[in-house]
Amino acid sequence: MFLFSLVLGACSSDQSNTDNDSGGSKDGKPYIAIISKGFQHQFWQAVKQGAEQAAKEFDVEITFEGPESESQVDKQMEMLRAALDKNPDAIGFAALDSQAALSLLQEASDNKIPVIAFDSGVESEIPLATAATDSRAAAALAADKMAELIGEEGEVAVVAHDQVSQTGIDRRDGFVNQIKEKYPNITIVDIQYGGGDHLKSTDAAKAIMQAYPNLKGIFGTNEGSAIGVVNAVSEVNRNDLVVIGFDSGKQQIDAIKNGLMTGAITQNPVGIGYETVKAAVDAINGKEVQKNIDTGFFYYDKDNIDDEEIAAVIYE
Repeated sequence: MFLFSLVLGACSSDQSNTDNDSGGSKDGKPYIAIISKGFQHQFWQAVKQGAEQAAKEFDVEITFEGPESESQVDKQMEMLRAALDKNPDAIGFAALDSQAALSLLQEASDNKIPVIAFDSGVESEIPLATAATDSRAAAALAADKMAELIGEEGEVAVVAHDQVSQTGIDRRDGFVNQIKEKYPNITIVDIQYGGGDHLKSTDAAKAIMQAYPNLKGIFGTNEGSAIGVVNAVSEVNRNDLVVIGFDSGKQQIDAIKNGLMTGAITQNPVGIGYETVKAAVDAINGKEVQKNIDTGFFYYDKDNIDDEEIAAVIYE
């Protein structure tokens, strides 16, 4: 697993690094088209930076783009269609919907264009590899931390980013199943979906808190979900709640430091981007690639947030 220190500046509004009209870049370098699940969250900017690091190291050209919102499956399909039309040497793809892209991915396969999935897989054997966090295991760790913090009893809820992407499903189920299997005195009273949007997630969390006044904790399954929960807790003055998030970014880091969020799971987004491009380069060169590339995860809170190991994988 590769860990990289990361400093991110303001998010660029440009969603592409370069333009290509046919296979290979204009200067003859291999060209890899990368279609992300989003572009606005700091997480995706971190993935982009990792991809750019690998592109420089392996001397390839990449484009990196994603829809404005992680609910825009149709927009992502348009981007994948446009990428295929450029006849890239390989494609990196993070699916918003695990089934929606299957016909386009089949087209890539038919045209001998290697596909590397990242962050979230698809229901197909077409991708040669998937570079991702083990989301079920990561969410199970979040459940263990939640249980520990509430004394292994009481009511908890989940604000998830979606129920169609593989990460949305895996993080929800990883948390829920761990609670059900290990903690019989904890009840999951509600699961709401905010589309990864912090405003929708705020509304969802507030509705849960109103419906369940004895609630002890909420798990937010991605950056937008977690920030939404934090905002809701702040707005209704429920600072007694245990909030466990997922991913990093400045708002979550600040929320942990000021006590509004108890802790979170961080992925290794720079490593995800790096490994995606590395696997694509290997595939272009006819090398065998590992089917499942586990890029790792960590739990962080105010006690370990400044540790070297954690500092290498959180991002602002």
